[in-house]
Amino acid sequence: MRKLLVALGIFMIPQAVTLPMLDAHAEVTPAYAKWGKLAIEKTQSSYPNSKIIDYLHEGSEVNEEATIEKFKLWLKEGDKEFGVYVRIKYTTETQKVLDVELQETAK
Repeated sequence: MRKLLVALGIFMIPQAVTLPMLDAHAEVTPAYAKWGKLAIEKTQSSYPNSKIIDYLHEGSEVNEEATIEKFKLWLKEGDKEFGVYVRIKYTTETQKVLDVELQETAK
């Protein structure tokens, strides 16, 4: 009986160690993903001849009843590379978009 318990213990230890590790590597969709998609869509429609080559979520800002998601996208058009700041303002509770602002920058 003792050998059986030892054998079961040896069998169970690797499983107990690997299961939590699987959860640690699971992909989690960030909360801002929905807004990042909108930022990309708005940028592509405003700069149809440019290619988006990089993307950065700069954070969010909560003001009373509204939230502003801040992004910076890096675009390339021909030999020119430039950044576009995108600010998406929405009602925090309903997530209704109030305003989308794009501002081009050289840096």
